[in-house]
Amino acid sequence: MAKNVATPGVYIEEKNAFPNSVAAVPTAVPAFVGYTAKTTRNGHGIVNTPVRISSLTEYHNIFGGGFQASFNIVEANPQQFDFEVSGKQYQVVPERDSRFLLYDSIRLFFANGGSTCYIVSAGGYYRDADAKSAPAATKPGDKNAKPGDKKVPEKPQGGSKQVNAISKKALEEALNTLVGEQEPTILVIPEAVMCEASDCYALQQAMLMQCGQKMKNRFAILDVHSGYEKRSYDAKDVITRFREGIGNNNLNFGAAYYPWLYTSIVQKDEVSFKNISNADVLEKLLSAEAGEINADSKRAEEAKNEIKKISATDTNEESLNQTLTTISPAFKKVANSVRAQLNILPASAGMAGIYASVDDARGVWKAPANVGYNSVIAPVVKLTNAEQEDLNITATGKSINAIRSFVGEGTVVWGARTLDGNSQDWRYVNVRRTMLYIEESVKNAAKSYVFEPNDNGTWTLIRGMINSFLNDVWRAGGLAGATADQAYNVEVGLGNTMTPQDILDGFMRISVKVAVVRPAEFIVITFQQKMQES
Repeated sequence: MAKNVATPGVYIEEKNAFPNSVAAVPTAVPAFVGYTAKTTRNGHGIVNTPVRISSLTEYHNIFGGGFQASFNIVEANPQQFDFEVSGKQYQVVPERDSRFLLYDSIRLFFANGGSTCYIVSAGGYYRDADAKSAPAATKPGDKNAKPGDKKVPEKPQGGSKQVNAISKKALEEALNTLVGEQEPTILVIPEAVMCEASDCYALQQAMLMQCGQKMKNRFAILDVHSGYEKRSYDAKDVITRFREGIGNNNLNFGAAYYPWLYTSIVQKDEVSFKNISNADVLEKLLSAEAGEINADSKRAEEAKNEIKKISATDTNEESLNQTLTTISPAFKKVANSVRAQLNILPASAGMAGIYASVDDARGVWKAPANVGYNSVIAPVVKLTNAEQEDLNITATGKSINAIRSFVGEGTVVWGARTLDGNSQDWRYVNVRRTMLYIEESVKNAAKSYVFEPNDNGTWTLIRGMINSFLNDVWRAGGLAGATADQAYNVEVGLGNTMTPQDILDGFMRISVKVAVVRPAEFIVITFQQKMQES
C-alpha cells in the first residue's frame, strides 16, 4: 500500500481494472457562416461569435428569420417573360445581384436530416448609411471590452436603412473565429457564391486551408460559383473557372457539388406584393388587367379599389395578398416567379444535412451518395452520363460531385469524391472523413497519457485502448477485413516504433494502420452466352 499503516484496523484500497477508452467524436457538426437578421443577444453583439444550436427554433430565437428580397417588374422580350398585360410582356427580376442565403440554407440543412450545428454571423442584413464602419461586436467576458463600449444596436439608430453588402472580408473574419472551436467537423459558407468569383474562390481556399492545415479535423463542402449555369466547355465554363480558381492545396479536405437546386424551402405565404420594389408599376399593371378581364364595370372597379391598397400604409399584408391572388392572374404569376427565384439555392447546406443523416443511420464510413435530396424539386441543370464524365474523372483530379434527377427516383446525390479525385488515398469523401473521425478520437483519448511514464506499461495500455476502439469500428462496418488483424494494426514500443533517443527526447510514437472501406463507385456486370447443354 502507498499509505503507511500504523493503526490496527481494516483498510480498503481500490484499483482500476480497466484502461481508458476512446470516446468517439461527433462526425457531422457543421459550422455555417453568413449574414443574419439579428446580430445581438442579451444586449451583446454576436457577430463573429460561434453559437451552437440544435434546431430551427433555436436559430429563429437567436438569429431571427430571413431577408425579404426585393424584385422589380420590367418590360421583357416576347421570347422570355413571366406575365403579359395589355399585349406587353413583363419580367420579374431581382433588385440586387446578390442575396442573403444563410437562413434558407439552414432550413435546407434541417430538412435533410441535420441536427446540431454552429452558426457564425458575419453581420446583419442592414447597415447604418451614416456609419463609416460597423462597430465591433463584444461579448460577455471579452478581455478587449471596455466599460465605455456601446452595445451593438439591433437595428440602425439614426441614418437611413441600407441593405448590407455581402463581403468576402466579413465572411473570412467570421470563418477565422472557428479556429478556436474543436467540435465543428464540417465548414459551409452558402453565401460565398454571392461574392465576386475571385473573392468566392479565395474564401473557399481559406476554408480548405483551415480544414487541411490549421485544424486538420474538419471537412469543407463547397458550391460552384454560378452553379445555376449550364456548362459551356469554353473559357467561361463554370466548372473550368471553379477548377482554376480553387487552387491545388488541401484538396482532399473538401468536396464540391454541382449544380444548384430548385427547392421548395420558400413557401407561398412567404411571398407577397411587398417583395416588389416598384409597387407603383405593379399597381398600374394589375389595374389595367382588372379592366380587361372583368366585363362588369362594377366588379372591375371593386378590383381596382383593392389593388389601390398596395400603396396604402395601413394595409393588412396577408389579407390583401390573398385577395390579389384571387382576383389577379398576373399577380399570381408575379408571386410564383418571385418564389421560384428565391427557391434556387446552392447545394452545400443540404449536403451537410445529408452527411449528418447518413452518419447517423449508417456511419461516417458510408459514402454520402445515392441518397435522395429532401425539399428539392429538381437540379437547376439536368446532367447526362456523358456530361458527368468530365465532372467525376478529369486530368486535373478536381472531381465535382453531380446532383442528378432520375425518372422514378427524384433528385439524388450521384458522386462521392473529394476535390483530390486522382489520389488513391483520399479520392473518396467517406475515406477522408473516416480517417478524420479515427484520428481525432484517438488523439483526444491519448491526451490522458501525456506525461505518463514512457515505458512498457503505458504502451500496453495505449495499445489496448486503440485496439478496442478500432475493433468497434471494424464490427460496425467501418473497416475492411474478414478478421480484425486484416482490418487494423496498432504498434508502439521500443525497437518497434521508437528508438532510445526518442524516449530520451520524450517522444512516444504510435503507428496505427487501418483498412478503410471504399465505395463501389463502378459496378461492372459481365454477361455472356453459354452453349446449350440439353
